[in-house]
Amino acid sequence: MIIKLAGKIIQINHLYPYVCEYCRDYLYDANEDQIDFMIEINKSDIEVERRKSEKEAIREKRNVRKFSDEYLETLAVYRKIAEHMLDYDTLLFHGSVVAVDGQGYLFTATSGTGKSTHVGLWRKVFKERAVMVNDDKPLLAISKNGVLAYGTPWNGKHRLSGNVAVPLKSICILQRDIINHIEPVNRREAYPMIVQQTNRAEHPLQMQQTLKLIDRLLDQTALYRLGCNMELEAARIAFEGMQ
Repeated sequence: MIIKLAGKIIQINHLYPYVCEYCRDYLYDANEDQIDFMIEINKSDIEVERRKSEKEAIREKRNVRKFSDEYLETLAVYRKIAEHMLDYDTLLFHGSVVAVDGQGYLFTATSGTGKSTHVGLWRKVFKERAVMVNDDKPLLAISKNGVLAYGTPWNGKHRLSGNVAVPLKSICILQRDIINHIEPVNRREAYPMIVQQTNRAEHPLQMQQTLKLIDRLLDQTALYRLGCNMELEAARIAFEGMQ
């Protein structure tokens, strides 16, 4: 299977056909000499994902779910892609990106805060002006000319995304509150959350690459904190505050 993500052509040697269905919107027809990199999945990669999901459930005090090998393979694919993408100055990020008038706004928060719910408000308020980029794991390509946010197949339980790319205008850390309010934050305040929400490679050299890219991301992107109550007014206040 060959896909195209964030402008890169990737060959995936997989075990199960489900990953082809999962990535169907990103399938790409290319010659061998056009491929940027290749990844290969084996049974041990799937077992690594199984152990990770079990540890995460225990840490978050949730019931341990038994995922199929087919689903776990999709996680192994995105993890390997994320590691290779570091060589192309591209980060896999945990957040929800919506574009309004062609500019992207990335919302990130701890699990369960309501990123998807808030972005849903933007789609209601701005209607056809709003385009869903990715609701869970966008790719952020960082260059001297700015940051581009790309859609990916890994787009959350609601499968909301598009095979699109938009310039990223700002990153907003989401918090629940009774009253809607937004304010700029400096990079020192934002840094812990940004690191937590970035795919963290296990190899030390790849982690160094990740931290350098995070520094460049924060140098080029406006940072905000939004307290919101999940009413429609929250989307308007957030949008106006980030202008």
